[in-house]
Amino acid sequence: MYQDKQIVCKDCGTEFTFTTGEQQFYAEKGFDNEPKKCKDCRQKAKRSFSKPNNGGQKRAFERSRY
Repeated sequence: MYQDKQIVCKDCGTEFTFTTGEQQFYAEKGFDNEPKKCKDCRQKAKRSFSKPNNGGQKRAFERSRY
């Protein structure tokens, strides 16, 4: 039913494989969209998102929620 797919990362342009196992996992979790970033870019995004910001200021998205 599933076949490996080649996807181009939207951040770095590297081609990566969306494996059959990953596709099955996405389906089991109810995810509708395929990944848009390669593993390295996803990890970079997670690291930058979890970094504390300078001066304790709220990020723009947090300010916009209130």
